[in-house]
Amino acid sequence: MTIRHFLSLDDLGAEGIRRVIDRAIAAKRQPDGRTPLAARTLAMVFEKASTRTRVSFEAGMTQLGGHAIFLSPADTQIGRGEPVEDTARVLSRMVDAVMIRNHSHDTLERFAAHASVPVINGLTDRLHPCQLLADLQTYVEHRGDIAGKTVAWIGDGNNMCHSYLNAARLLGFTLRIGAPEGYLPDAQILAAAGEHAMVCDDAASAADGADLVVTDVWASMGDEGDRETRLADFANYQVNRALMSWAADDALFMHCLPAHRGEEVSAEVIDGPASVVWDEAENRLHAQKALLLDLLETR
Repeated sequence: MTIRHFLSLDDLGAEGIRRVIDRAIAAKRQPDGRTPLAARTLAMVFEKASTRTRVSFEAGMTQLGGHAIFLSPADTQIGRGEPVEDTARVLSRMVDAVMIRNHSHDTLERFAAHASVPVINGLTDRLHPCQLLADLQTYVEHRGDIAGKTVAWIGDGNNMCHSYLNAARLLGFTLRIGAPEGYLPDAQILAAAGEHAMVCDDAASAADGADLVVTDVWASMGDEGDRETRLADFANYQVNRALMSWAADDALFMHCLPAHRGEEVSAEVIDGPASVVWDEAENRLHAQKALLLDLLETR
């Protein structure tokens, strides 16, 4: 049987993304109490700190009747220099799937190349596709199909921005990016999005008429050493009431969290009526349960 990984949204494709989102919404609305992953085990390998990713995957496996094991470099041979290829081979003989949250996307790909069970990208320096499943589910729940809509990405052209670019290309919406010079997304990922992506000169231009406004912290994990520089560089890219006034009247606001109120977003926006960040956070659980079923039920 062919092993199906989820390293990026492209591994599901447009049809698969919609299938997973529809299943997540249906199960959230009417839980059926089934335990289709009974006796299945998910290994969760974390190099980076996590709240939502760890809790959603662990709770999701429990609710589906399975079990999740937390592995950190401090507690395993990974942290003592065992080759990633060897770890992939060993874990594949003991568990049914592996979720990895690490620094290097290249390392994730090496792991997946030597694994014989599904590997899930829980976040890398390049992409964060699990968060996009939750974001897309949240938009569909509140506003319906995202195809043809306009999304404004405000801030750093980071892994979240990259995954939004992939989603725009696959699902047919337009992503407008408002980022300072020096913080634009990867040129190759941006080019691949083609007509579905646009880099704007300022935050207001990106937000103008947008149906959804999204941001993230200005200093992601690993960028803390540049924090003061980034605060200055992003000073004109805060999502606040003035910026949201450029968006459509019924525009939604999302943030993958954790958020720094007063930096990338004002308190009046994240705690205001346009914000759906708490639904977005909860949907990490539902979207990932649907993803786990999609990858594991047929195995």
